[in-house]
Amino acid sequence: MSYRELLPQVIGIARQVGAYVQEHRPAAVGASMASVMEAFGTVDGPAGEFLRERLGALRPQSAWSPDEIGTVVADHGETWVCDAVDGAVQFLQGLPHWGVTITLIAGGEPVLAVLWAPQLDALYTAVKGGGAHLNGRRVRTSAKRLSAALACTSQPPYNPEPERAGASLTAMLRHTLAVRNLGPTALQVAQVGSGHVDVFWEYGHDANNLLPGSLIAREGGALVTDADGDPWTPASSTFVAAAPILHSDVLNVLRGHRGSC
Repeated sequence: MSYRELLPQVIGIARQVGAYVQEHRPAAVGASMASVMEAFGTVDGPAGEFLRERLGALRPQSAWSPDEIGTVVADHGETWVCDAVDGAVQFLQGLPHWGVTITLIAGGEPVLAVLWAPQLDALYTAVKGGGAHLNGRRVRTSAKRLSAALACTSQPPYNPEPERAGASLTAMLRHTLAVRNLGPTALQVAQVGSGHVDVFWEYGHDANNLLPGSLIAREGGALVTDADGDPWTPASSTFVAAAPILHSDVLNVLRGHRGSC
């Protein structure tokens, strides 16, 4: 089965998981970190197992990568990298900015990605070489200059680089229209591919959250690199996705130089 033929079935699984997660949202999460994590586990655990069972049956030859920060991706064979509730904080707070992400990796790079955000009614999909789509419509990056751009960022929760992140935030605030954090990393990166976000950057190892959006952004025409301008890989410690017209300016700002903004 080709990746294009596989896509509708993966979309169906993502929708089923999204429905389960919505239906089983915890009524209360408590006040402590332990109680929050316990409440989240009652939803995320079963939803993750459902993903693993259904995708495993769909493509038995593919391996399964645990949902962990800094996921290591093999450079051979196929691997599923998934998150049943991407945007856990938003989900537990009762905010709509969360989703189900499913990414198939082949030869060390993403070849199929589905991001379903049920409460936003947003379905992002991409197959390598087939373009990026939002709710079935082909999408592209924006064409803004950096001075008019919406730039978004996030930081991995377990291995942040606060000094570099702080300096980059100050620099980007000086050169863009606005800087925001609009929710889960995968969704924000995907939104670069649809032009709703012009730039996304991040410091730290965060492959499991960056992989789905990286394919969608790239298929939407974005340039996806590390902060030095080299091709981004799951092992990279920095990430930049931007519309082509402003990508070099973003790199200049992150390097501490003024670009032609």
